[in-house]
Amino acid sequence: MRLIVAAALGLTALSAACRADGQTPPPGAPLETRPANAPDQRPAFPGQTRAPAVHTQAALSHTVVASGLSHPWGLALLPDGRWLVTERPGRLRLVTAQGAVGAPIQGLPAVDAQGQGGLLDVAVGPTFASDRLIYWSYAEPREGGNGTAVARGRLSDDGARVETVQVVFRARPTYAGRLHFGSALAFAPDGTLFITLGERSDRAMRSHAQRLDSHLGKVIRVNADGSVPPDNPFVGREGALPEIWSLGHRNVQGAAIGPDGALWTVEHGARGGDELNRPRAGTNHGWPDVAYGVEYSGAPLGQDVTAREGVEQPAYYWDPVIAPGGAVFYDGALFPEWRGNLLVAALKEKHVARLVIRDGRVVGEERLLTDLDARIRDVAIGPDGAVWAITDEDDGKLVRLGRGQGRGGYANR
Repeated sequence: MRLIVAAALGLTALSAACRADGQTPPPGAPLETRPANAPDQRPAFPGQTRAPAVHTQAALSHTVVASGLSHPWGLALLPDGRWLVTERPGRLRLVTAQGAVGAPIQGLPAVDAQGQGGLLDVAVGPTFASDRLIYWSYAEPREGGNGTAVARGRLSDDGARVETVQVVFRARPTYAGRLHFGSALAFAPDGTLFITLGERSDRAMRSHAQRLDSHLGKVIRVNADGSVPPDNPFVGREGALPEIWSLGHRNVQGAAIGPDGALWTVEHGARGGDELNRPRAGTNHGWPDVAYGVEYSGAPLGQDVTAREGVEQPAYYWDPVIAPGGAVFYDGALFPEWRGNLLVAALKEKHVARLVIRDGRVVGEERLLTDLDARIRDVAIGPDGAVWAITDEDDGKLVRLGRGQGRGGYANR
């Protein structure tokens, strides 16, 4: 592992929001100008896609704080200012704000690190101050295949290991696949835990997203110990798994709790169908029957419909896609103009999307950290309000985005 005190990864910070062609769009013009993957589809309401470009007036700069991480996936802040960082091959590390990278934390269960599987998200428990519990999701190797699981354990006082490890959730059914495990973790204000899951991608598995006897393609809600909250929407319904909160999802890898305490999720769609959703108790989000976008081949998706009675519309969708990773609502002091905005990591398009949300709708979008030129996997907020991100690479990096102009300068476009 190496510490990079200042990154010479960009030019002087720019204050204009730019399109993909590098030009500054006129006021009110959409940030996205590339041809759509599904040009014949129309949004269900104005502003559901291609939001107007916005830009941050302040100069911004980024610093690569640490590097040498192997495909980092999840990022969580401890109360002492250190970061928990997962590496998909199965390692969990502590990284200081100064870039010192610790040895792998001992005591984690084995992971099935193939394809999109491995060690995934990490979260600090809401009662960490008293019990030092942390939570993580991972692809669990099983007889006959694998599946997403969530475990928790006590982080030892010296941070070297996790103790009294307990698996609090196992997605079922087991499947022998390499794709669409999900999975993001988000604690609600009431202490319940949201877990997001993929439908495992293969055509034979897609229908599971609509089945209540399967966890796949769902958002799950459990108590911190894995028990089922009695007010979950399908508790007591014959044939339904009681952990299910919402259904009809494709592959949700981002989850964040909004300023009002509500859950927001970001999921990978097919070509032209990445979605921002606000899942509520019992809502159906359509996949695979109702969706924006097209197959990777260009063929129509499923029933080739984008709306149907009883199916929730996404609050926003991207066409072309950005391949979204983790997400967080900004609530820091460093950028007061960003408060309440949603920051979304973008893998394919190599940026952090800043979404301005008003009355549940996206009214502006900006691309941040474009000069980093790296697949951004997760994003979080530091104690001082700086934005921290990890990059999904063989030589994965931990990056800090703050105010300033100079070395490590960065273009927000």
